Amino acid sequence: MPNDTSAPATPATPVLGIGMIGYAFMGAAHSQGWRTVGRVFDLPLAPAMAAVCGRDPAAVRAAADRLGWAAAETDWRALIARDDVDLVDICTPGSSHAEIAIAALEAGKHVLCEKPLANTVAEAEAMAEAARRARARGRFAMVGFNYRRTPALALARRMTAEGRLGVLRHVRISYLQDWLVSPDFPLAWRLRREQAGSGALGDLGAHAVDLAQHLAGEALTAVSAQTETFVRERPVPGGSPGEIGPVTVDDAALISGRLASGALASFEVSRVAAGRKNALRVEINGTLGSLSFDLERLNELHFHDHTADPAEAGFRRIHVTEDSHPYLSAWWPAGHGLGYEHTFTHQAHDLLQAIAAGTDPDPGFEEGLQVQRVLAAVEQSAAANSVLVPVPAPQPAAVPTG
Repeated sequence: MPNDTSAPATPATPVLGIGMIGYAFMGAAHSQGWRTVGRVFDLPLAPAMAAVCGRDPAAVRAAADRLGWAAAETDWRALIARDDVDLVDICTPGSSHAEIAIAALEAGKHVLCEKPLANTVAEAEAMAEAARRARARGRFAMVGFNYRRTPALALARRMTAEGRLGVLRHVRISYLQDWLVSPDFPLAWRLRREQAGSGALGDLGAHAVDLAQHLAGEALTAVSAQTETFVRERPVPGGSPGEIGPVTVDDAALISGRLASGALASFEVSRVAAGRKNALRVEINGTLGSLSFDLERLNELHFHDHTADPAEAGFRRIHVTEDSHPYLSAWWPAGHGLGYEHTFTHQAHDLLQAIAAGTDPDPGFEEGLQVQRVLAAVEQSAAANSVLVPVPAPQPAAVPTG
């Protein structure tokens, strides 16, 4: 019996076929979003999980059955060519993002691509150009910065956009994990520059940079940085006993920067911070107040109103579970929190809404390119003894003509 892979839809709701490439951690998370979105939100398009792609025939077939995909492919070109695939979801290592995304856009498909957008600025520029051409034909591309879809951070963005913090002074973000503390952890693809592009910088720093620019509503204009690789050799997976290979990416990065308004930004990212599993913390300070967020308490946002009576002033907790908060009118009664996986459901929702409306998804490939330019500037600074490196200003997106 084939899997029920389509979200419930009325006869009037057009179906959008989804094809996904890659089925590991991110593939499973994206699958959760596609499976759930039509059962929670009223949508203008009904996503149908048409096919998933991976290199191992048995493994990808098992993944299709487990994750809810109707068919399995072993060649991503064959997946793009399928008539029942309208949108290609890319969950592969960064080394393949550009080739797959450009091919999909040129084949007339919409694209969702995991972050970071690419491994190099040149690749990201080519992807952004392909997205501009596709936009004129009514095809759209989004980059998957899922933490934007955490309701508390979406509320933070709303509050900064409304001017609740006044003029911004500081943005500070730390994103810490510990899965590489042990020197016995094997030399996985995320530790090889040719596949991952960079280490903690691209894996975690991409999220941090995107959130800083998104929440502030402005771009970083210059950065100064240090990076370090603490464990420089690791066991080769499947190699002979005792075989080790070089780690060619960073383990951690410290970054200071300046936003377009003159506000200061600071970042710390690490995959060797013992005891920190997925610790993303954000604080924004302005002339009228401050906001603070901790992913380990992701249904909460802390707000300090600096215009209040000093005798009663201080950070107060906002429990972000009300119908009036972003995304939450579709979920549970107030007080019933959401989790990490819901960010992918919200991501699918926003992309489907943009496609149906014929508008640019947010964030698009242009935003992904801007983050890539910041990451490149960070590496340039770190290689030159932390010299301040300017970041090229983002270019205005072209207006669709189709």
